[in-house]
Amino acid sequence: MTVDPTRVLNTGSHDLPVSPALDAFMSTGWAATPLPAGDRTPGHHVTPARRARLAAAFPGERLLVPAGQLKVRSNDCDYRFRPHSAYAWLTGLTGEEQVGHVLVVEPDGEAVLYLRPRSPRGGGSAEFYRDRRYGEFWVGRRPDLAEAEQLTGIRTAHLDDLGKLTAGPQPPTRVLTGVDPLLDAALDRPDPGREAADARLAAVLSELRLVKDAWEVEQLQLSVDHTAAGFEDVVRALPAALRHPRGERWLEGAFNQRARAEGNGTGYDTIVASGAHACVLHWIRNDGPLDPDRLLLLDAGVETDTLYTADITRTLPLGGTFSPVQRDVYQLVLAAQDAAIATLRPGASFRDFHRAGMRVIAEGLAEWGVLPVPAEEALREDSGLYRRYTLCSSGHMLGLDVHDCAKARAETYLDGVLEEGMVLTVEPGLYLQPDDETLPAELRGIGVRIEDDLVITADGARLMSGALPRTVAGIEEWMGRLLG
Repeated sequence: MTVDPTRVLNTGSHDLPVSPALDAFMSTGWAATPLPAGDRTPGHHVTPARRARLAAAFPGERLLVPAGQLKVRSNDCDYRFRPHSAYAWLTGLTGEEQVGHVLVVEPDGEAVLYLRPRSPRGGGSAEFYRDRRYGEFWVGRRPDLAEAEQLTGIRTAHLDDLGKLTAGPQPPTRVLTGVDPLLDAALDRPDPGREAADARLAAVLSELRLVKDAWEVEQLQLSVDHTAAGFEDVVRALPAALRHPRGERWLEGAFNQRARAEGNGTGYDTIVASGAHACVLHWIRNDGPLDPDRLLLLDAGVETDTLYTADITRTLPLGGTFSPVQRDVYQLVLAAQDAAIATLRPGASFRDFHRAGMRVIAEGLAEWGVLPVPAEEALREDSGLYRRYTLCSSGHMLGLDVHDCAKARAETYLDGVLEEGMVLTVEPGLYLQPDDETLPAELRGIGVRIEDDLVITADGARLMSGALPRTVAGIEEWMGRLLG
């Protein structure tokens, strides 16, 4: 089949037309540029066992796990692409070129990767220089089928052949839905039980990732280490940020520069919350000025090139030292975090660390005279009055997603027990709203969260983010050293 060189191929309205002469000229004279023969994805050695575990959970069934599709940001500009975490976990492929690809695990357990290979130079195809979404001149090189098989160790097929696979009679099939709308729309599965079947696939994919292997823990430690360096960058940037009318954004840029330089970027939108903004749990506007008399809550994580992310929060005095009131609030949150961390060990309930931290918080609030009832009463499930000042949970699983394994069933995660190799955050906080009349004036507008990343070990837990200080004295000394 020949291709009309003037046909529009995902081109913008302002593109210039291509003459037949130019198209012919563009189709010849290109040197071969193969990938190095020894190239492998970083997870090449661990992904076969992951795919085998998935296949074993659904014997005799076909499983489709898509990478996802591009999303338009504005007009003809797309958001930066990140493949779905389950796809990345099973294939080791994490790049922006994975748009539209689908991993298929066949009923016999064999995996086949359906992908869009590198666009050919010549042969009637103009994609490589005309297609804004997929053309090599526009978005960079993709592997061809043989190269992709070499990189991953997975048999490959052209994405165009996926339609043939899903046409006609099908074996029992499950799809990770809600990831690729084109794939969801293309599949004709009238079975009334398919939604429950697909939900089970999503749950199993999350549950298989609850316990991290040694390689994953290494990737997470790398992310934590880069994040710690980013926090140091933020402290060093404080003098300039304090002078800027949108100092929060200045600091956001300082951290995000580290994230892009050392990894794929940030694992989630960076929270840079000064003063009362720290009382907004997911403050990402980051458009406020900085006041040296107030606190700064920084919640940020570097995502590695393999897509594992850290999630660390520190609350810092913008002037370098805590005021007496700020110290009191900080010390209460730190005591809650210490109590929570002390519960972490294999066999402990996942909810134990939250309960331990919240008991300390409630008792502290009662001692301050803030609670209208005794701490014990406030902690009862039919009360929970302490939560006015600390609404959210005290931690979550961590991995390829900042809130990792979220589709896992409650009995395996929230109501389950901790196992060696699980990685999680512990992040109690107090958010004392500026307009809360139940608080004394000196406490209003103070927000404190302390968040660390930990891996469950054989006899407890290892603090992965211990390079960043947690105590009042440690933070003040650290900031003073960095600021000179």
